[in-house]
Amino acid sequence: MNTREQQLQAFGRLLDVMDELRSKCPWDQKQTFQSLRHLTIEETYELGDAILNNDFEEIKKELGDLLLHIVFYAKIGSETNSFDIGDVTTAITEKLIYRHPHIYGDVQVKDEEEVKQNWEKLKLKEGKTSVLEGVPKGLPAMVKANRIQDKVAGVGFDWEKPEQVWEKVQEELSELNTEIEKGNTAKIEAEFGDVLFSMINYARFIKVDPENALERTNKKFINRFQYLEAEANKVGKSLQNMSLEEMDVFWNASKKFYK
Repeated sequence: MNTREQQLQAFGRLLDVMDELRSKCPWDQKQTFQSLRHLTIEETYELGDAILNNDFEEIKKELGDLLLHIVFYAKIGSETNSFDIGDVTTAITEKLIYRHPHIYGDVQVKDEEEVKQNWEKLKLKEGKTSVLEGVPKGLPAMVKANRIQDKVAGVGFDWEKPEQVWEKVQEELSELNTEIEKGNTAKIEAEFGDVLFSMINYARFIKVDPENALERTNKKFINRFQYLEAEANKVGKSLQNMSLEEMDVFWNASKKFYK
């Protein structure tokens, strides 16, 4: 591991390289906040994949890519005297100190939940009119639902026990089934959304990240289906010409293969 001095030197070197690229490289010179935005989102998802795969080497690389983007944005900001990397780091440091009065002040907390509640209360004191202001509009729906529920829970708007949330899930499922039987398309969509929202809420209570859980299932399905395709190809069969019963043989074999 690097010493603090070595870490600071490495960061300073990155800043120097960024300065040089911005002044000499045609591609880097053309970049703007807007042109980098979609690339930053892509890098964030790549980091998420690396984390799910528990691949530390890949995590290190993807963190580097994200750090480059932060330095890049700060460099662009400095060119119009809007802000620089010093302003960015100072702002986040001061915010962390302010929002951790149990570390840097005399506030007492007993657990993680009280820390989260204090965090949301402090944000409201900063001038925010709603605890939900910090939820980005562009978040994927599942991530957004999870953040919404987490934030309102931070100010006490929450269920008391997991059993209550599970009862709510059952209630929403029943309402969805009722609308399906009626064939009311618009209401089916609304009730389906309620089911998903309540399931995401339940996931929070049982300490499961719904986005991670679904993505792991996606990866599992992809692996098993590609195994099915490969095995069918080995015996000269096309999935389009196979019955479900025939495909199930390979599908069940894939479960054992990846178990």
